[in-house]
Amino acid sequence: MIELININSFPIFLLILVRVLGFFVTMPLFSYRTIPLPFRIGISVFLAFIMIYTVDSSAIIVDESYFFLLIKEALVGILVGLIGYIIISAVQVAGGFIDFQMGFAIANVMDPQTGAQSPITGQYFYIIALLFLLSVDGHHLLIDGIVNSYTFIPIDAFIPFQNENIVEFVIKAFNNMFLIAFQISIPIVGCLFLVDIALGIISRTVPQLNVFVVGLPLKILVSFVAILIFLSLYIVLAKNLFGYMFEVMQGLMSLFGGA
Repeated sequence: MIELININSFPIFLLILVRVLGFFVTMPLFSYRTIPLPFRIGISVFLAFIMIYTVDSSAIIVDESYFFLLIKEALVGILVGLIGYIIISAVQVAGGFIDFQMGFAIANVMDPQTGAQSPITGQYFYIIALLFLLSVDGHHLLIDGIVNSYTFIPIDAFIPFQNENIVEFVIKAFNNMFLIAFQISIPIVGCLFLVDIALGIISRTVPQLNVFVVGLPLKILVSFVAILIFLSLYIVLAKNLFGYMFEVMQGLMSLFGGA
């Protein structure tokens, strides 16, 4: 009981709490405004209290470098959560591609989770992806990543920002995000491209037909049918997307740890 209230462990607790809070600020699912702020702070304190006895903190000394360690812990939590959020944003980018071809590009909706405008189809795919993440206990994997982050980035080590591999890794992950978005959207966008070709042929062969009046509802109908058909494929792509997200987060933590 005396060890639980030992005031000497408070600096270690504060370092762990700053990293966990940084994760919850930017990490997918936990950072959304629909999750109450007291809940995020409470679970961060609870996790930090659990993790304080599992982290090797023997080298921590409260001196002039302690403030820089706090900044480092905040950067680790924010940047690792942010790279995961960037990868999962591929769903929103894919929805933007699809909406542009459907004619829904101007009809954005307000995302209640992030407070930003998002495409209608992208929001629909995004909700399915989040439900899939919850159904496979992906939120537990995210919390497990927070706990195991100290095996990659020790609490007393600083981030080697002079390592050029970190910048190259982030740029590569950002490029792969657009490739994944293209893979998600290409079945529907490809079908709409074929519809555009068919409408172009019809407009040349039957000039009396106003393809602009017929084309928009036809493209919307084809889009809904294509989304219904390729929905099972989208689940597989969402599975690969989350697998890649966890891989990128682990890779970035390894680079932060000097690996």
